[in-house]
Amino acid sequence: MPRYAAIDIGSNSVRMLAADVLPGGRIEQLASDREVTRLGTSVFRNGAISREAMDFVCTVLGRMSQAYRKVDVVGVRAVATAAVRDASNQAEFIERASAAAGSPVEIISGQEEARLIHVGVQSRWPHPNSRVLVIDVGGGSAEIILADNGRLTDAFSKPLGAVRLTEAFLEDDPPSPVQLDRLREFIGERLNPAVRKFGPKPCDRAIATSATAAALVCAVNGIPRARREEADRRRASSAQVKALFRQLCAKKTSGRAKIAGIGPRRAQIIVAGVAVLLECLQRFELPALYHSAAGVRDGIVADLAARRVGADQTSLTKEQRRVAERMAVKFAVPMKHARHVTGFCEVLFDSLKALHKLPPAWGKILEAAALLYDTGHFVSDTGHHKHSQYLVQNSDLPGFTAREKMLTAMLCRFHRKSMPTARHTAFQTLAADDKRALMQLIPLLRLASALDQGKEQRVKSIACETRDGVVVLQVTGTGKVDLELWAAERTGASFLQAYEKRLAVVRARR
Repeated sequence: MPRYAAIDIGSNSVRMLAADVLPGGRIEQLASDREVTRLGTSVFRNGAISREAMDFVCTVLGRMSQAYRKVDVVGVRAVATAAVRDASNQAEFIERASAAAGSPVEIISGQEEARLIHVGVQSRWPHPNSRVLVIDVGGGSAEIILADNGRLTDAFSKPLGAVRLTEAFLEDDPPSPVQLDRLREFIGERLNPAVRKFGPKPCDRAIATSATAAALVCAVNGIPRARREEADRRRASSAQVKALFRQLCAKKTSGRAKIAGIGPRRAQIIVAGVAVLLECLQRFELPALYHSAAGVRDGIVADLAARRVGADQTSLTKEQRRVAERMAVKFAVPMKHARHVTGFCEVLFDSLKALHKLPPAWGKILEAAALLYDTGHFVSDTGHHKHSQYLVQNSDLPGFTAREKMLTAMLCRFHRKSMPTARHTAFQTLAADDKRALMQLIPLLRLASALDQGKEQRVKSIACETRDGVVVLQVTGTGKVDLELWAAERTGASFLQAYEKRLAVVRARR
């Protein structure tokens, strides 16, 4: 599938994720960034985003946009949450932020934020047969989400973010007992509607997301900040959370910062954040919570993939496909075979994106070549790959640019026999990026062709993944597929040359 980027402009930090979504829905990170901006501080104090905060966030967004552009994403969604929802100058911020991010920034509702959090958690840690309560304590709001068998059933978004609550209630350092009592009372009042709706013990598992939850789980499990990723899926009991909250309330910011997993910036707002999580545990009568590293960013990426945003960038347009198939028919290419090979090419191109790292448009070149590489048989079976190159290069293909036609012809040329070498002068005159891309695509076309070696479509489906440095291709077929397996294995040398990884072709277990 295509690769996507997500930007989450929160009240405490801005986060960016660029990722591939692999078969099965697993997200593979390509680039990631996070910057604490405290965007919500001025909003929660004065009702507007300060000039300094706006300038800083826009600088951060500019840096992040450069990072995701380097990996050629085909879909981007940038969202702003609680602080911008509440800001009186949100229109100015959105205009400037959109320009800096290179993509429109949208203000999302609390319900949409909750939905994206749920989608993100499900994408990274599915619970298809459980009732789960997801709690996300951000900088400006907290989302309380109930999911049943993987489906969101209800959600509440409340003004219970760690930055907002710290600004409103915790003036002293450490906070006074009166301030803490007021804080707990406010949290309890805001949670009442969710408690009445969901009832006590509403779930099989409670999952807490966001940096506050990560810091909490790190603290109770003795995980240092440098290894915070180890907190993913780790547990914190209600008793541990209660003990940590007492410890945090008794210390100044400098003392809190010395606790494992809590740095100097998080120490400033951790009391309010843990107070919300503790109140949730107590009000819902939950024995423990588990941390998930998923969040809005993961939800955006998974949602873009589910809606196949930008998928057309890796595939020929309807007009291009019609033109290519018409040429294939003209030169007596067996179309069942050509379409079957094309399907294998699409799977291989998507599954191996993390290895070839090619822009999505190269998927179109591979698709066109899969339809046309056998046209040369019309001239002669001998050297038909060279005849295919000539026919494609010199045919009228409306909808294809001259460059697309030339690259498709070159890919047809090398679908068999030797890989490109110094003696292939036409190949050597290509731009360096085009030569590299073709070297990555040639083994994929050869492999796809081999998987229908007998032209009888005996191989029905394939799955491809990398294990311990070896690319494993699992083949599912009907009847005997020994010929196809043998032909696929013979492409291993060209695959190794292009990818520097061994190819293992195995028949999938029934």
